[in-house]
Amino acid sequence: MTERDDLITAFLDRHGWGNAERSVLAADASFRGYYRLADGDRRAVLMDAPPPKEDVRSFVAIARHLLKLGLSAPEVYAEDAAAGLLLLEDLGDATYTKMLADGADAEALYACAVDVLIHIHDRAPEAAIPRALPPYDERKLMEEASLLIDWYLPAVTGAEVDDDARDAYLEAWRPAFRQVLAQPKTLVLRDFHVDNLIWLKDRPGIQRCGLLDFQDAVAGSPVYDLMSLLEDARREVDPMLAAHMLARYLAAFPDMDHEALGASYAILGAQRHAKVIGIFTRLSHRDGKSQYLPHIPHVWNMLERALAHPAMADVKTWIDAAIPQESRIVPAPSQPEAAA
Repeated sequence: MTERDDLITAFLDRHGWGNAERSVLAADASFRGYYRLADGDRRAVLMDAPPPKEDVRSFVAIARHLLKLGLSAPEVYAEDAAAGLLLLEDLGDATYTKMLADGADAEALYACAVDVLIHIHDRAPEAAIPRALPPYDERKLMEEASLLIDWYLPAVTGAEVDDDARDAYLEAWRPAFRQVLAQPKTLVLRDFHVDNLIWLKDRPGIQRCGLLDFQDAVAGSPVYDLMSLLEDARREVDPMLAAHMLARYLAAFPDMDHEALGASYAILGAQRHAKVIGIFTRLSHRDGKSQYLPHIPHVWNMLERALAHPAMADVKTWIDAAIPQESRIVPAPSQPEAAA
């Protein structure tokens, strides 16, 4: 047994789960692991998030805030922040991804998810945003947008980006980000898409939409999570469904500047898609996780659509010159995996 195994065993013993059967529940693109615990009729989930790469305190704070807002996040039964261990309520297996694959009513699932966002965004910022939540500021937006040129561009061209080109790339984004940052702020869960939503059919109203993987939440534009849901990096969302959901959201906020929302939707869509293309490349080249590479053409399609918005003209000019159409390819997988 490793030292980590010993920490986990001691944690479970302390909190009355030492005799539970443990099975792998999920692993994701981070350093976290999830395990289902079964002890008779009792069920729970163990989150194993080893520090310093992971910090469970943000998950705990956001989970408790979401529960206070009347939403369905996992209840935190026990925590050891120093060890990076949490004992969580088990919300089951009915993820939106699984439900959709099994033929569930997509309109109903997505409508409930949009209603969750409406529920959050309808609150004043001081009620929606937990205290001390970091802002989704220009520095963070720029850092994430840079993943496209830090990882993807060298992977497909074989050349690093020099300082002058990097400065020009970032400068192209700056006016667009200023538009977004001028808007009122709300709680942004940040990875709000079907892989992180779970259907809880026996709960009422918006509580049927269970929320997972929100530890990276920030204070930012209300458009971000809506865009993340409807422009999913890992699945094609039917355009008619997306249009219905966008209309549902807008109908809840008739006084909102819909033109400004459309611009922010395109700006943040472009930023997220640029980030995701870079992350999927990094996962392959740095971490040996090449299973995300096949999604890159789909994400490029969404990025190109977002770049067509007038607010993205400067960024589009830079990207068209640096990554022309013929270079928008799937990078080769990491060397170890390619050899395997």
